Amino acid sequence: MKIALQEGLLPGDELAQKLDFAEELGIEGLEVPGRDLADRVDGYDRALEGRGIRLVSICGQSTFDWLDPNRDKREASIAETRRNIEIAGYFGAVGAIVPPIFGPPRIPDLSPYKDAITLEKKLLSEIIKDLGPYASEKRTLLLLEPLNRYEQHLLRRQADGVESIRAANDPLGAALICDFFHMHIEETSTPDTLRACGKRYVAHVHIADNTRMQPGTGDIDWKAGLQALKDIGFGGYLAYECGIDGDRPQALRTSVEFLRGVIDELS
Repeated sequence: MKIALQEGLLPGDELAQKLDFAEELGIEGLEVPGRDLADRVDGYDRALEGRGIRLVSICGQSTFDWLDPNRDKREASIAETRRNIEIAGYFGAVGAIVPPIFGPPRIPDLSPYKDAITLEKKLLSEIIKDLGPYASEKRTLLLLEPLNRYEQHLLRRQADGVESIRAANDPLGAALICDFFHMHIEETSTPDTLRACGKRYVAHVHIADNTRMQPGTGDIDWKAGLQALKDIGFGGYLAYECGIDGDRPQALRTSVEFLRGVIDELS
């Protein structure tokens, strides 16, 4: 397993300074924000040239309107995802991360024909049928992100994400980003959940402790969770998506050292 840090967590005013710090810590991966990403591709290209660290994931985008009743908004949001998938492929990244919706349903309840959730699931499956094969074509992944109940209603458990991918005929270009913080809220057992999903669906991981601060500052059982990842053969990236409690450079150093210590102790 390798460690990645989100760009916004890294200390420094310029990208070069941020990458210098990441490389000082031996960080292997950089996760970048997906909003207006096309405008920054050349900058990432220049900044990463000749470095050991690589761009490994794209997180989010400017719109999350896949399941909006307005067709123009849906199509614009899906087109934005396609652009980020293309960029992920260009950099050889694991994939582009997208929660399909935030908040409650936007589609109206059309019972007794179909309720809003049923309509959303049908619509989502059609979108995955489109974007999953496109991601495969670009040699990357569409990474669906289940969130917790306070942020999203549709994909809250990892099993919800697996169900959605299978409903879209299980395209190999679609997988999950599994987030320890969200799983700590929604799953009864994070290790059991990761084992149930297996290597096929667990393609990328977000890490934050139960308080959404850096790993090692809360009460998540990291050894149990990371052991489950190792048991399913996950060798990908553990990407920090969290707040930082304390002096940022020192807090990151301490947390990364803690996480590497846990990984070293796995059987």
